[in-house]
Amino acid sequence: MKCCYVLFYQGFTVTVFLAKYENQINAFSDFLEDLPEVDEPVWILGACYDLKTKKSELLSDVRSRLWFTYRKKFSPIGGTGPSSDAGWGCMLRCGQMILAQALVCRHLGRDWRWDPEKRQPKEYHRILHCFLDKKDSCYSIHQMAQMGVGEGKSVGEWYGPNTVAQVLKKLALFDDWNTLAVYVSMDNTVVIEDISTCSEAQGRTLQSQRPLDWRPLLLVIPLRMGINSINPVYIQAFKECFKMPQSCGVLGGKPNLAYYFIGFIDDELIYLDPHTTQQAVDTESGSAVDDQSYHCQRTPHRMKITSLDPSVALGFFCKSEEDFDSWCDLVQQELLKKRNLRMFELVEKHPSHWPPFVPPTKPEVQTTGAEFIESPDKLFESEEEFEILNV
Repeated sequence: MKCCYVLFYQGFTVTVFLAKYENQINAFSDFLEDLPEVDEPVWILGACYDLKTKKSELLSDVRSRLWFTYRKKFSPIGGTGPSSDAGWGCMLRCGQMILAQALVCRHLGRDWRWDPEKRQPKEYHRILHCFLDKKDSCYSIHQMAQMGVGEGKSVGEWYGPNTVAQVLKKLALFDDWNTLAVYVSMDNTVVIEDISTCSEAQGRTLQSQRPLDWRPLLLVIPLRMGINSINPVYIQAFKECFKMPQSCGVLGGKPNLAYYFIGFIDDELIYLDPHTTQQAVDTESGSAVDDQSYHCQRTPHRMKITSLDPSVALGFFCKSEEDFDSWCDLVQQELLKKRNLRMFELVEKHPSHWPPFVPPTKPEVQTTGAEFIESPDKLFESEEEFEILNV
């Protein structure tokens, strides 16, 4: 009775607390929800878990991923644009998540785990600052939406996975701390020579006391694995990508719904869902971020692989040149030699019939942010700049 009395008497205070940490409500009861009782292991971004013996480790891994969702009440984009991305920013948030995973691997390592009861390293908070909903955060919703104008997207318009990848590639050029090389493949083809040129060119532009020959690489491969739905012949190869140690997840989803896929169990994909609207976090530059709302502390979402829209973008992070060479070997062994129909090609030299490869440089960005759409109601852009894979 005393507990009920306190809740009634101080209802306003309790309500405020719950709203601030809405992500944690019923978190423990959610953890009790059983994942499928199957003998197959669970794969999360290159890590393998046996549900019978490693379930707690699995849940710890999932909740350690940075989770970016819709936010509200941030400063208007461009000064006159929207102050919330609810309804249109889900693919941008997924793009933030795949990039954040690369930065976590770069600075903290794949085995790093988030513990809300422990103090996190300064690199962790610096990574979070890169994604705060502020115009001066290098990968904020503000920066991504305005950079998208150069890709033909108005602020407030719905994005597909390929466009988000192009935006991330351009924004990375302005990020002097992470010095990440972002390579986005074209025509279902990864060119080893171009990746080496890209990484080395960005290395030469870094102001450092010593020369660096290789920039940590985020490799994004936009694909279309079918016409209206994913072709079953690609499913096994698609699942193999999550087994690779370099896996950084996949951008994709369903019509009008973008998700960040981080693994699979049996015939189901595991993903983080950005479709939760939370209050924007206001933090002073250089200070620790109130990070409770940036980690999904619930049982992972799942969906059938066959329900996936065929337009996706695969992500891989290679911290070193040796790491990239290892990835190339895995692709050759697991994806190319074992499959009659390939999801993508891996070639050594730049194709002679292609235009010369030019490493990306900082673009000129001129936008007022006034080009936003009042009531965006876009469908999933399944026709977006992809070459149909032959079947």
